[in-house]
Amino acid sequence: MAVHAEGIVAIVIFYLLILAVGIWAAWKNKNSGVSEGQDRSETIMVGGRDIGLFVGGFTMTATWVGGGYINGTAEYVYLPDFGLAWAQAPFGYALSLVIGGLFFAKPMRSRGYVTMLDPFQQIYGKRMGGLLFIPALMGEIFWSAAILSALGATLSVIVDIDINMSVVISALIAIFYTLVGGLYSVAYTDVVQLFCIFLGLWVSVPFALSNPAVSSISVTAKDAVYQTPWLGKIDSADTWMWIDNFCLLMLGGIPWQVYFQRVLSASSATYAQVLSFIAAAGCLVMAVPSVLIGAIGASTDWNQTTYGAIPPKEKDQSDMILPIVLQHLCPPWISFFGLGAVSAAVMSSADSSILSASSMFARNIYQLAFRQSATDREIVWVMRITIFVFGALATAMALLTGTVYGLWYLSSDLVYVIIFPQLLSVLFIKGTNTYGSVAGYVFGLLLRIGGGEPYLKLPPFIYYPGWVQQEKIHHLTGDVEYFIQQRFPFKTVSMLASFLGNVAFSYLLKYLFESGTLSHKYDFMDAVVSKHSKEIMDKTTLVSNDIIILSEMAPVKTRLSNSMVGTFPNTEALSDDEESSPESLNNDHELRPGPGPKARPGPRTK
Repeated sequence: MAVHAEGIVAIVIFYLLILAVGIWAAWKNKNSGVSEGQDRSETIMVGGRDIGLFVGGFTMTATWVGGGYINGTAEYVYLPDFGLAWAQAPFGYALSLVIGGLFFAKPMRSRGYVTMLDPFQQIYGKRMGGLLFIPALMGEIFWSAAILSALGATLSVIVDIDINMSVVISALIAIFYTLVGGLYSVAYTDVVQLFCIFLGLWVSVPFALSNPAVSSISVTAKDAVYQTPWLGKIDSADTWMWIDNFCLLMLGGIPWQVYFQRVLSASSATYAQVLSFIAAAGCLVMAVPSVLIGAIGASTDWNQTTYGAIPPKEKDQSDMILPIVLQHLCPPWISFFGLGAVSAAVMSSADSSILSASSMFARNIYQLAFRQSATDREIVWVMRITIFVFGALATAMALLTGTVYGLWYLSSDLVYVIIFPQLLSVLFIKGTNTYGSVAGYVFGLLLRIGGGEPYLKLPPFIYYPGWVQQEKIHHLTGDVEYFIQQRFPFKTVSMLASFLGNVAFSYLLKYLFESGTLSHKYDFMDAVVSKHSKEIMDKTTLVSNDIIILSEMAPVKTRLSNSMVGTFPNTEALSDDEESSPESLNNDHELRPGPGPKARPGPRTK
């Protein structure tokens, strides 16, 4: 292999720029939030909660506009029999951000949470929070591994350098500046990376369009020239599958820590909503060059290029159509500039996911579940260690696991099927409890796993209506692979079953315990009778260090224990009644309310 010196120089310059910006951001904001009494660990997780519209809009957009986003959009537009009609990510993720901004950003930010898992542990307890951490962690780690793997393949196509070396170097740079500056470094480097993505791809598009081997994309959009039209179509038999996948992107794109990390770092709840809307528009704008590059790939006579007579789709290289177009249809210096854009896209997503995973572990697992007395310095070191560990794990998976994309597809489905209905319940459905949460978790998991996963060669044990057996031909080897395709919208049905199971079992168990049908001694999860036992993360944890104001807490209607009553000067803050009064509390305990303001019921709807 010949190593292209120009490409290496371009990548080195870009990586040094990113590293310099990350270190500068860490130095610039090293004391941010600390002077106001905010813990250093919280500053790493959500900044000083002072991210403005400019940086916030860029970093939230860059979180979605990653390597998988721009490469995947170009791939689906290029693929025969799919086309633009099946490139759902731009509109799906844009709508996801709009819905997140309208319904989820305000309650999460106004209640002062630090991570996405905080409301789960507040209402359902630390054990359930630990269970929900599993699919959330899987999604972040597998996503990072998938995009690092894509980066290695991309670099190897254009500059002919070793895949392993390129992945390791990229991961080390992202891990280093994330370690040094936390969210500030991630946010400021996202500004640079998004600018590079936009400029790099848009500079490449005119050169690719004007290449003599490329036919007019307006003609190939409707007419078959070198392959089927790139606009694509949706067959009637695939309609429900298309809807299922679109709902997965639209609703399953909400319950991710990378999204809520930006929401919770905003300077106000209103800003958090505005950031979501800005990012939605940004996602659509950033998808345009990827769509055009996919259309260019579908409109190219590859026999006239240096790539060769056999098109990428027949070499099983459709997933690399974007770097292939950059290399073979653009001048060398333009392709290297575009390569920097692809590298930027990957790093902008990898650093965010690694920071998100370490934030959830350090706060929701280590601090709130095991070491509630942990010092701030201890939490900071746990975060630093887990940033390195999770980054190394994602890198190892990218290098060693051939099914990393299959793992990410499955884990993202689990985020949609399990975490989204749980988030919906905990924020908007009053009265759900741990029993319902466990039931919903199990229902969603079984129904989704039961549908199988072709990427992992995981056969289904539930055959939903309309299933068909499909065959996949590997062009390089000639092997034929058979798999079951579920055309029924089983992912969305699994999500709805998880949501309904949560609500139904919560109210059923609540009725059985409160009516006396089941003895209180069987409330082994302390979810109905003794909500504030040691098995549940009590409110003292979340209000320590002013993380969450008592009046902002989601209410629970429970019998108060003596230990909880003695903890708070304002006992009314623990009541869930619309008009809480000292008399209602004195039924079980002779208490005099403190001088603090009366707590309003926590908002459950917008």
